[in-house]
Amino acid sequence: MNFNKILTIWYSEHKRDMPWRKTKNPYYIWLSEIILQQTQIAQGRPYYDAFVSKYPTVFDLAKAEEIDVLKLWQGLGYYSRARNLHATSKHIANELDGIFPNTYKELMKLKGVGDYTASAIASISFNEPTAVVDGNVYRVLSRYFGVDTPINSTKGIKEFKALATSLMDHQNPSDYNQAIMEFGALQCKPKNPNCSICPLNKSCVALQKNKINDWPIKLNKTKVSTKYFNFLVLLSTDKKTIFEKRTDKGIWQNLYQFPLLETDQKLKSINFKKHPFIQDFLENRPFEFSLYNNKDIVHKLSHQHLHTKFWIIEIDNLPQKGIPIKDLNHYPTSILISNFIDEFFKI
Repeated sequence: MNFNKILTIWYSEHKRDMPWRKTKNPYYIWLSEIILQQTQIAQGRPYYDAFVSKYPTVFDLAKAEEIDVLKLWQGLGYYSRARNLHATSKHIANELDGIFPNTYKELMKLKGVGDYTASAIASISFNEPTAVVDGNVYRVLSRYFGVDTPINSTKGIKEFKALATSLMDHQNPSDYNQAIMEFGALQCKPKNPNCSICPLNKSCVALQKNKINDWPIKLNKTKVSTKYFNFLVLLSTDKKTIFEKRTDKGIWQNLYQFPLLETDQKLKSINFKKHPFIQDFLENRPFEFSLYNNKDIVHKLSHQHLHTKFWIIEIDNLPQKGIPIKDLNHYPTSILISNFIDEFFKI
């Protein structure tokens, strides 16, 4: 019995019951794949259900306001996915009459769609034999075949794609692709997989060489920087605050936040009131302040760690137009800001 046959049989017996596995509709497949990038199924499933409920067709999503899409996405992180999702829905609805491209090559032209997502949609929706390669697939192939090429190297990306393609089941690419991903998620897990019950254990190179915990190999390329964020939470006597749209490009683009003062090092209370930015921003208005968190809230991103403080500023009149505090939850925010709002305002 060959490799892909074993996996598809295993999949038929162990696959989780998910709504996107009961359809070939490319809109739903695309939606699920974008949501599940960088996201575990347990976390992504409620978001998928929410998007399908609110935007049942690509036309509905295309008509939505970006602020509503970002709000529905809130908590998933990697917000560029949501912005690309919305932009692509408009392209498909308005330029392609709502019809998804039906080949890997054409799917790759869509914004936010890369090799993995294009392969998944092409194989699941259109039965095109294009191999998927995600983190789960890297792990299964590396361990089973004993491939020690780093998965995040140029050579590794090409080598694993070629290997995955050579193993492709051309008769049933949809089930095979989903099988190898599910196998990596449930059986060949990153840590402490139960190899004793694995249907591939008799011929797994990593198991034979005691390399389960060593493979796949990944080069450590990411340099993590440290930043110091100081959010200014203004509270006026008429119960309003300032909430700004972040327009700078980056992971939080178009999300809302309190006014931000970024410093090179930790800002101490003794220096806060006389800081030039504070004086200028508040236009020298009298105010009282307190520090919400004496210990920095450290928000860890893939490339940087944000050491965050929330400064509570009580002031009679805001220096610019504000919004009612009770309306804060109407705006899309990062999980960092959302958690603060929930804890401090208890809206």
